[in-house]
Order: sequence, then C-alpha cells, then structure tokens
Amino acid sequence: MRGILEERPEWRVVAEAVNGREAVELAREFQPDVMILDISMPEMNGLEATREIVRQAPGCEVLILTLHSSEQLAEELLKAGARGYILKSDAAVELVAAVDALVRHAPYLTSKIAGMVLNGYLNHGASSRSSPGAILTPRERQVVRLLAEGRPTKDVAQALGISVRTAETHRTNIMHKLGLRSIVELVRYAMQHNLTVE
Repeated sequence: MRGILEERPEWRVVAEAVNGREAVELAREFQPDVMILDISMPEMNGLEATREIVRQAPGCEVLILTLHSSEQLAEELLKAGARGYILKSDAAVELVAAVDALVRHAPYLTSKIAGMVLNGYLNHGASSRSSPGAILTPRERQVVRLLAEGRPTKDVAQALGISVRTAETHRTNIMHKLGLRSIVELVRYAMQHNLTVE
C-alpha cells in the first residue's frame, strides 16, 4: 500500500501504526491530511479510532480500508466521521482515487458501498433508527462487548459502574433493537461488527 501511495511524488507517508491506539496518537502528533485505517485493528478498532482521530485531528480525513461490506458498519463509520470507505479487494484500483478525493476534502465510497448506503437510506428512511439494524449508542456498544466476552450481567454492571438492573435493561434494549434472540446471536453480531475488539 505504501508503494502505491508513494508513486505520487506530491504525497508523503509520514507514519505507520500497528494498532488503533497508536493510529490515534500518530494522528494527534502529525496531523496528517489523510489517515487510512483498517476496521479490524488490535487495542482499538477502526470505528473507535475514527471517532478519536476526528476529535483530536479535525483537519484529518479518515479513509476506511476493510474486508467488510456491511451496510450498518458503513453507516456507523460515516456517522463517526470517516469520509472514505473502500474494500480491500478494490484497494489496488481505488486507493489512489480515494486518497486523492479525501485530500480535496471530498468523500469517496466505492460503488458497492455507495449503493448499499443509498439502498439502506431509501429502504429504511427515517424509521431506520428503530429497525433491527439500528445503530447502538456508545454505552450499548460497551455492554455488547462485555456480554460477547461471556461476562454475566452482574459483571457487566460492575465493569461499567452501573446497577445490575440498568445493565439488564441495556441488554433487553440491545436484543430488541438488533432483533436478536440469544447470547449466541449477540456474540455473532459483536464479531461481525468488530465490537469484540478494544
């Protein structure tokens, strides 16, 4: 990837990170024009890292490079502040065009991702928030992550500093919001949406 980018003489790769937390630190230090993130990174996933980078390096445009083409994931990333989203399978063809667009502060989505997001908007409209695929709040994501680790509700409550009853309410709301019927389905959802990665 670095080789592809450095074919453009006016571009310079200023840093490379090995995990999401380091990516945030480097974004804060270098304030780059564009940051390319993998959604599946250790220590802090691409979604959480995007939120932090947008906050700590407001002039930086975030491009997500991923294997995952989930409509909900794309929506969550765009809400978090990502301005570009391309699939790894398209990187050889689309990477330069994506970075070029983001340098000009223009969004860039591959046609497949753009089609998914548009279809989701047209199909769900204003009711999308209450559909089974509605986006989780930050607190609900924390609860999902802990439940997916196999922790009982009591441990979830203790870890988050909330009452057991509140943790149970979060769990019920999450299951209803996502249309899930069991913890097994919740674990599967967490893995598919990278919510098991800190």
